[in-house]
Amino acid sequence: MVFDTVASLLKEKGKADPIYVAPQAWVSEAVGKMNSANIGAVLVMDGPQLVGIFTERDVLVRVVGGGREPGTTKVSEVMTAAVRTVELATPLEEALRLMSEKRHRHLPVRDGGRVHGMVSMGDVTRWVIRSQQEQVNGAIGAVKRMGMANRRS
Repeated sequence: MVFDTVASLLKEKGKADPIYVAPQAWVSEAVGKMNSANIGAVLVMDGPQLVGIFTERDVLVRVVGGGREPGTTKVSEVMTAAVRTVELATPLEEALRLMSEKRHRHLPVRDGGRVHGMVSMGDVTRWVIRSQQEQVNGAIGAVKRMGMANRRS
């Protein structure tokens, strides 16, 4: 687990294509996609180009908090344009550090310039828990083996 990468997490998630909207999409359309997929963010793509991310926080702060109408507000008006990304080869520990330090709950994943998906803080947290459980199980197994070896002596 120590050497797991963002690519291994995406593979484990098993989702083929990232969910996205165009910058000119209405906020209501983006929120509909988020609700249908039970996710907290969608990528904002202008063709193959990542131009932003639209998150639940954007809805709360910029749409609801800004008194805007979801059916008449374009995603490009309220999205987060300064998007931090990680590469497929990024170690998960590094992705977790970035998410924690920068307070991001979602990170788009690229390979070169192409977007391959997105990982969430929930995805990475599940990985951490599983990794720690495997370490605990390994330690318990080692202690048991040592105990059995001592009994034979």
